[in-house]
Amino acid sequence: MLKKIFHHAKSEADCSKLCCTKIEHFGVKAGNNVIFADVNMHVHCGQLTAIIGPNGAGKSTLLKAILGEISHSGELKYTDAKGKHTGHPVIGYVPQYLKFDVSAPITVEDLFAASLSSRPVWLLPVSNREKILTSLKRVKAAELIDRRLGALSGGELQRVLLALALQPMPDLLLLDEPVSGVDQNGLELFYEILEDLQNNEDMAIILISHDLNMVARHADQVVLLNKGIVCQGTSQQVFGDPRTRKIFGVLAGDRYSGNPGGTGFVWVEHQKRAGCGCPECQADNEPEAKEEK
Repeated sequence: MLKKIFHHAKSEADCSKLCCTKIEHFGVKAGNNVIFADVNMHVHCGQLTAIIGPNGAGKSTLLKAILGEISHSGELKYTDAKGKHTGHPVIGYVPQYLKFDVSAPITVEDLFAASLSSRPVWLLPVSNREKILTSLKRVKAAELIDRRLGALSGGELQRVLLALALQPMPDLLLLDEPVSGVDQNGLELFYEILEDLQNNEDMAIILISHDLNMVARHADQVVLLNKGIVCQGTSQQVFGDPRTRKIFGVLAGDRYSGNPGGTGFVWVEHQKRAGCGCPECQADNEPEAKEEK
């Protein structure tokens, strides 16, 4: 069960060649209510794509549609650097929170053991402690292995969930507001780990976040979603777009209004990683934020 929560697909032999995830004409309805419509995104390996937008914009629903948890229109395609379709990749997923009984005597090691084994952990002794420690070290959480889940802080728990999502290393990592409610130290540590993944792994990362400062600092691509894609492009393009300012107010416009203080938004230039080399990457390098028609 836990394998299905944190990894929704197994990689086929050619998934090591995965280069791009293409979301084409995605739409979701609930009865007659349109959650979002005609969403088109091109997500590159080695890059972080941040999805921003107001509450109710359809952000979490989009991730659930990618995971196949809800019905949707449109197509999801995975291609290699030559534009050839590949098999379904490994998809890692970190939810906003994990529901569990905080009084239960379940440790971090127990959670990993349950995820890595197809048998109930209480029937067999844990035999993969070193493997679990290696996974936790990747997210700077090795010291948490014997801690009860209920004793973890919000930031610690989210790093543990991230470690689970990285075992095995996914081709596509989906993060649904993973640091909502986490303190500043936990927030910065989580993004440091994401930056390490950006720099050292050829996975594509899709992140939902309300923290515009962190998005501006780390994202290679930003997508503003509000029942559909309003605009998308680099952080500078999207935050400089008047449509973004209209949705978020002065927060997204401090840099351009000559007000360095205001709400506290501080622009940090981000070094965008090169595209993955496929034909679509060249088409994505446009001077203005793209608007959905």
